[in-house]
Amino acid sequence: MAEALDPKTKELVGIAAAVAGHCQPCFVYHHKTALQFGATAEEIREAVELARAVRGAGDRHMDEFVVRRLSGDASANSAANE
Repeated sequence: MAEALDPKTKELVGIAAAVAGHCQPCFVYHHKTALQFGATAEEIREAVELARAVRGAGDRHMDEFVVRRLSGDASANSAANE
């Protein structure tokens, strides 16, 4: 089966996943490999910024959930049981 993503794109996804997952060794590996596959500094920065935005949204949603949960919000209780 042919792969849908080219190697450079896979490494950019790896960089984004490493940033979102807080994995420094993963970032080092994927950054080095992305450069070897021809990724530019701008492409890497874009992948990093996208991951930071996604991670930030998840962090904000978690913070809001915790506040609702601690305040006894019934919707937070039902969401946690799903």
